[in-house]
Amino acid sequence: MSPRRPFVSPSVWRTADLSPHEWVVELGPARRAALVRAARSAAVRGVVPALPADFPLDELGDDLVAWRAALADGRGFLLLRGFPVDELDEREVELAWTGLGVHLGRAVGQNAAGDLLTHIRDERLGDSGGKVRLYRTRQRQDFHSDGADLIGLLCLHTARRGGESRIVSSGAIYNELLTRRPDLLEALYQVAAWDRQDEQPPGERGWFPLAPLTDLPTGPRLFYIGWYLRDAQRHADAPRLSGAQLEAMALVESIANDPTFHLEMTFERGDVQLLNNGRILHAREAYEDHDDPAARRHLLRLWLAAHAFASVEAGLRAGINTPAR
Repeated sequence: MSPRRPFVSPSVWRTADLSPHEWVVELGPARRAALVRAARSAAVRGVVPALPADFPLDELGDDLVAWRAALADGRGFLLLRGFPVDELDEREVELAWTGLGVHLGRAVGQNAAGDLLTHIRDERLGDSGGKVRLYRTRQRQDFHSDGADLIGLLCLHTARRGGESRIVSSGAIYNELLTRRPDLLEALYQVAAWDRQDEQPPGERGWFPLAPLTDLPTGPRLFYIGWYLRDAQRHADAPRLSGAQLEAMALVESIANDPTFHLEMTFERGDVQLLNNGRILHAREAYEDHDDPAARRHLLRLWLAAHAFASVEAGLRAGINTPAR
């Protein structure tokens, strides 16, 4: 095996490398008006957008080209500010968000039910007797990946306190591992067991095998969800994590949580966060919510298999139980 080399890409960054003008896009009146017109037209026609032709956005053509390039070949993330959540009703907001998403990629399933649009909020589930995915709670989520090439979050309501989003360049983590502990970098190339959070189809085992690190033509791909790796150890038939794998996981998490590596952003109502899942790990801080259920923290999430690029391999970019259409 040839010696591993540092990954060189605009998506390799540390906090000090970033300036808000690179990653914050103010949508402005004209862009918002285009989204409102398209959403109301889709509502009248009874169309749930699945393809770009279902949701014409000719006015945003140049913007969409630039946003795709920033996600595929740039820093790997964007924050669009000013999505027209106050100009549309609840159903129209969902259509507008889904419609914008289909111009970036094909929506894929996010859970065992194959939902293409997921509501991210604390569902107050309590002790359900099984695994509960953390996005359904207000607990902290450490740095991790999701399914698909692109992750999109639209903020409808903010928390009373907390819930900040943090993102980190997976390429920067890779390079830091290569510098500090190349032996632990190699441990991440070893296949490990991942817990399926009790969402596997009947009769299938509760874990799947995957190496956290693999090399794709576009560079090293770090796919990481630490609690899935640790939770898989509950299955007697799952391979045990080695000492080196556990040490490598701890180092990944330590680097990601170092403020010199990650960027923190606080969502505002109408903010859209777009992430290249093959280039960015993301985290969410714990939060306190409002007493009024209508005011509680609420995001809408899309997972997208990108039209213009693939940032993860086919098995990851397909989502979970994506319905045929």
